Amino acid sequence: MLERQLIQNGTSRIDHTRLPQADDTTLPADDGDAVVNLATWLEHRGALRARQHPVGIALAPDDEALDLAETESGTIDPTGIAFIAVEFPNMTDGRGFSQGQLLRTRLGWEGEMRAVGDVLADTMFYLSRCGFDSFSLKPGQDAELALRALSTFSTGYQRGYRLGNARA
Repeated sequence: MLERQLIQNGTSRIDHTRLPQADDTTLPADDGDAVVNLATWLEHRGALRARQHPVGIALAPDDEALDLAETESGTIDPTGIAFIAVEFPNMTDGRGFSQGQLLRTRLGWEGEMRAVGDVLADTMFYLSRCGFDSFSLKPGQDAELALRALSTFSTGYQRGYRLGNARA
C-alpha cells in the first residue's frame, strides 16, 4: 500500500494521521495523531478538549461546517482542535472548496486546514486560494511536484483567502 504524503509548511513528510470511518463514534487514543468525525466531535467535544493531545476533526462532503460554530460570534473555538480535515472523495467533487472557504471566512477558523482524500498536485494551488494550508496527497502523487504546484501562478484572478492576509 502506498503511503500518503503530507505537504505542510513548505515541506513533505509521510502522513501518519488515521482518518475515521464515517460511522465510527469511538474515541481514539490520546496519542497526537487522532482524527474524529464531526458527529463524534459534537457529541464528545468536552472530553476531547480535556485531553493531552488535540484532535483533528474530519469533515465529510455532506457535513455541515456551520455545526462547528459555538461562540457567541458564530466562530469556532479552537481549544482542543489540532486541525480541520476536509475530505475530497474524488477530484470532481467541489464541496470541499466551499467548506474550506466557509471555515476561513464565515467561521473565522485560523488554525490548520487540511485537504484529504483525492488530493492531486494540480489542485493544490486552488485549494490554497480557498484557505487550505496543508495537503494529504492521494497515494502515488509526487510530493515535489505538489510543492511546486503551490506557486504555479503569481496572480489570482478571483478573490482568494490567505491566512492572516486576505487579498483579492
